[in-house]
Amino acid sequence: MSLMSKDISEIDAYLGAGDTLDERMMLAQGALAGFELTSLIYDFTPVKYDHEGRLVTPAWLSMRNLPADMIKVWCEDGLYQIDPVQQLAFKTHLPFVWSYRADGKTPLNRILNRDHGPVIDYVHDSRITCGVSVPVHMPNGECAVVTGIRQDAGHDFEDVIDKHVADFTLFAHVLHEKIYPLFDEETLSARPIHLTPRERECVSYAAEGLSAKEISLKLSRSVPTVVMHLNAAARKLSAANRAQLIARAAHYRLIG
Repeated sequence: MSLMSKDISEIDAYLGAGDTLDERMMLAQGALAGFELTSLIYDFTPVKYDHEGRLVTPAWLSMRNLPADMIKVWCEDGLYQIDPVQQLAFKTHLPFVWSYRADGKTPLNRILNRDHGPVIDYVHDSRITCGVSVPVHMPNGECAVVTGIRQDAGHDFEDVIDKHVADFTLFAHVLHEKIYPLFDEETLSARPIHLTPRERECVSYAAEGLSAKEISLKLSRSVPTVVMHLNAAARKLSAANRAQLIARAAHYRLIG
């Protein structure tokens, strides 16, 4: 189905015909031909970076019409962390066309370097060197990226896709609005660091300025127990002191 030049309500109705995440992604895949694209990626992460500045593996990632091993290679073998398309998507609010080809003149070509070598080799081997990505940054720090790819793209890809970018951007935003409400609590709360409920409670009170003794009175627990929970949280977050503990807990949105 071609969704080019359709309005929001028509795209919404088309994607809404699916009841599940997989069904909506399948419908989205079926609409790609109208944008002269062949493959689709949607990824979602509640927290974009860890406290050392590395990309956090997405809580939910779906790929359509792409190599069977790509999710494993990206999420388990670490290519996601060095994916330059993802790095660029996290730094811009604008959709962008990208190309890994030596003659490409896209924003991606300006940042490619030898650190991206494994990704560059993979996309060339898989013939998925060109595409367009639409970042969706949410007010609470969550981020989704919708990417359309053209397998075996011709040398005129950048000129061909240019006329579709606006329509694909609208489509991508509506797709996100149809996918996001179906995420379960585990996906929405996924964090690279896990604190127990008691650890989070103690850190939350510490963030309010309470001492270990004051927290112990709040929780009806001994001071050594509170200190134990705070120290455990500090170890998990590699925090050297209480200020760093609170800052990193806030970074991962482990405290409200």
